[in-house]
Amino acid sequence: MKKWLIFLALAALAAIAAACGGSSTAADTVPANAKEIVIKATNFKFDQAEYRVKKGETVNFVLENEAGNHGVKINGLDVNLKSSHKNDVVTLNEAGTYEIECSLMCGVGHRDMVAKLIVE
Repeated sequence: MKKWLIFLALAALAAIAAACGGSSTAADTVPANAKEIVIKATNFKFDQAEYRVKKGETVNFVLENEAGNHGVKINGLDVNLKSSHKNDVVTLNEAGTYEIECSLMCGVGHRDMVAKLIVE
């Protein structure tokens, strides 16, 4: 009986630790050759209308919330940044234009909060 209680307690602790761990990429796992693109979000706009990278580059996308609470989603890529997950590392192997949008409802100007990622 005691073994089962200990097992259940350990399983519960493991589940709590996994839920609290987050999934952001640790700074020491970002490749040294990765280009860093910081996307600064303020109320209803990003700091740039376009971000440009070269095809084949590894990019570390980083979210900085300067005003308000925002998220960043890059449609067509597996990039979804938010307060608990502020960076993603992606190798961009396909040229094209990708839409960047705010992924958190941030107010009346939310729909206007878009930019482009251009992979050349």
